[in-house]
Amino acid sequence: QVQLVESGGGLVQAGGSLRLSCAASGSIFSINDMAWYRQAPGNQRELVAGITSSGRTNYADSVKGRFTISRDNAKNTVYLQMNSLKPEDTAVYYCNAEVRTTLWQTSRTWGQGTQVTVSS
Repeated sequence: QVQLVESGGGLVQAGGSLRLSCAASGSIFSINDMAWYRQAPGNQRELVAGITSSGRTNYADSVKGRFTISRDNAKNTVYLQMNSLKPEDTAVYYCNAEVRTTLWQTSRTWGQGTQVTVSS
């Protein structure tokens, strides 16, 4: 059993910054890709940023240059630094990870989500 717990969401004014964290715990052999998704009311869940186990990153066009994803493999944690926030960044942000629980098994796990609200 693997759990992902997000933290760091909240209310911020446009132009402000927030840093999200997501810590994985449980039966973990290693963690492959980690990513942040978001879902605004009435919208589908969308990929915000992803990072591989070797540190290669990718971003949605809408956040390039403003958001930075990083990870600490020793802590099984992924971060999302969000700068120059806009009202359209308002959403529930979810952490996602592909966790190898044994040499032969992987599972993709979601966190419970953390609300980010950006006021204009």
